[in-house]
Amino acid sequence: MEGMNLKHDPVMPRSIFAWDYVLWEVRLKIIAVGFFLYLGIFSLSHCLSSWMSITYRLLPSKEKVFWNLAVTRGVFGIQSCIAGLWALLFDPVFQADKVYAQQDWSWFNCLIASGFFLLENVAVHLSNVVFRTFDLFLVVHHLLALGGFIGLITNIKSGHYLHLMGILLEMSTPFTCISWILLKVGWSNTFFWKANQWVMIHMFHCRMVLTYHMWWVCLSNWNAVLENLGLLHFAVVFIGLAVVTSILNPYWMYKKTHQLLNPIDWNFANRTMKNGSSKKLNGEVFQKKEL
Repeated sequence: MEGMNLKHDPVMPRSIFAWDYVLWEVRLKIIAVGFFLYLGIFSLSHCLSSWMSITYRLLPSKEKVFWNLAVTRGVFGIQSCIAGLWALLFDPVFQADKVYAQQDWSWFNCLIASGFFLLENVAVHLSNVVFRTFDLFLVVHHLLALGGFIGLITNIKSGHYLHLMGILLEMSTPFTCISWILLKVGWSNTFFWKANQWVMIHMFHCRMVLTYHMWWVCLSNWNAVLENLGLLHFAVVFIGLAVVTSILNPYWMYKKTHQLLNPIDWNFANRTMKNGSSKKLNGEVFQKKEL
């Protein structure tokens, strides 16, 4: 299989990514690495935040989980930007073939991403059960993302370009993480928070442009993409792309823009502080003397 080697890509070190991805055990092990890697980041975020942040220690368990998930998503967003931009702008194999192309480095990143999306689904569904909450958009987003990568895992001839563009959509998550945490510690009136918010909104505009590019790849190579992915996998990717383009991206972009003008955390906007020191912990009332 052409994409299973790095002879096309002299820049990426072969020793890091050269695995026999045809083997199920290799794919499953790398997925497990991704799952436990990001679970470790989640746990590290909890430990460091408990040690460093007074605000974090005052949060209820539900918001602590949200805080640590935000950090975990932010780190994954950095990985996704590196992998996605490399495929979009630099890798000659993906520049030449956007339907069938694979690379060892893309296999590795897609499998790590699969582990992350598996963790996300576990975390979201456990949180919904434990805290009796339900965010429909978030659940749909994570299920479609995981479904798209399950198709890639089970169909080893699938091209990776669309999946790499899919994780590049996570470009907004590092800025979302910064925005939410600074909002919670009361820094929403600072220039840094507002500048980050502007960049984050711009990232959502970039997400819209990227989804149009993904549509162009699909529509201009319709028969080839359908043949490459197979009907079920194609349906999951197509539905996911349609939902992100028409519902999720516009909705989240609207919410983030509204948040710039009215800096509150709409997820927990009406929660009161445990110690009664503030009416709301949404960035407007809580004092920023301590993190």
